[in-house]
Amino acid sequence: MVKNAPSLPPIRIPFCRPDYGKQERAAFEEAIAGGRLEGGGVQTQACEAILQDMTGAKRVLITPSCTAALEMMALALELGPGDEVIMPAFTFVSTANAFALRGATPVFVDIDPLTMNLDIEAVRAAITPKTRAIMVVHYAGVGCEMEAFETLCAEHELVLLEDAAQAVGAYWNGKALGSFGSMAAFSFHHTKNITCGEGGALLINQNDLIKPSEFIRDKGTDRADFLRGQVSKYEWRSLGSSYLLSELAAAVLLGQLQREAALTQARMQIWQSYDAHFGRSNSIRTPHIPTAATHNAHIYAIRFENQTLRDACIAFLRKNGIIAAPHYVALHLTPAGKQFGRASGPMKHTIDAAQTLLRLPLYSAMGEEEVTLVIESLSAFLHQNGLAEA
Repeated sequence: MVKNAPSLPPIRIPFCRPDYGKQERAAFEEAIAGGRLEGGGVQTQACEAILQDMTGAKRVLITPSCTAALEMMALALELGPGDEVIMPAFTFVSTANAFALRGATPVFVDIDPLTMNLDIEAVRAAITPKTRAIMVVHYAGVGCEMEAFETLCAEHELVLLEDAAQAVGAYWNGKALGSFGSMAAFSFHHTKNITCGEGGALLINQNDLIKPSEFIRDKGTDRADFLRGQVSKYEWRSLGSSYLLSELAAAVLLGQLQREAALTQARMQIWQSYDAHFGRSNSIRTPHIPTAATHNAHIYAIRFENQTLRDACIAFLRKNGIIAAPHYVALHLTPAGKQFGRASGPMKHTIDAAQTLLRLPLYSAMGEEEVTLVIESLSAFLHQNGLAEA
């Protein structure tokens, strides 16, 4: 007879929790009262205007997800079989899926061990005559070394792209992340700083990509031109799909964007509390923020010496009602990664991050007592395992 597994205590502190307030509810009600809930309405347009002002992008298109925005990039650039896109192996599957869907090959390279962003020398070594683009991923809202990547792309006549899913409200040398590449993508998923459950945005910084991107979002038609009165009827102009976010979700997003500064500040206070307790520890690795980076407190991640300790810490915190989470499985080791992509060079730091990284709970509505419980519980684990500072 198999014994039942021991029951776990109730979850006291989730890994993340969206912070929805009066502004989101008011915008939601306004959308319903307006009677138009399909995508592309006034709420969507307001979100796009805020993001254009925030980032300086030439055009912003709100999408159903960051995944959709990435897929739109591949379509707009007309990538396909024989083309290669260099990206980190330490990223979410959507970064690679978007290009593999078009028949292009994701080329996975290693990351910098401090920031977990793309290692520029690994990228340089991966460039071939088939390379069309370099996709940087701003891990945890900490910017990649953008001037260096701009120079590298210019030298090899490559397109610079940004997966800025985690980087809303973050900057590099005072310039908004998402405004460096020809195109960039934001995420407003449930786990992100700014969220509407599911949602994203395509940021376009190159004029000749604006019109093709508008076609793609409207199922390959010039419907946007029709709505602006530029054509008498709209017709099928290119490949595309239904990449519009509903007005209900856009309404929630609008409320979140209007509170972006306050939400980021609340997260930053929690991030700084964690860092004050663990940031100078020699027993675990904690976030490294380059001088040029203004991050958005998206993630506070610690890293252990090995996977055994990391997994033991997850279990210890769960027994205290706290959910802490690992992150990506290295894409070059996954079945689809092997089938549709290829690895370039050693992946030492990617594998290490996948095995040892642990993200602590962090959300803007997190109370002081909750933060204290996480700190005390993690400190207890470190002490019990001989990892506490003397």
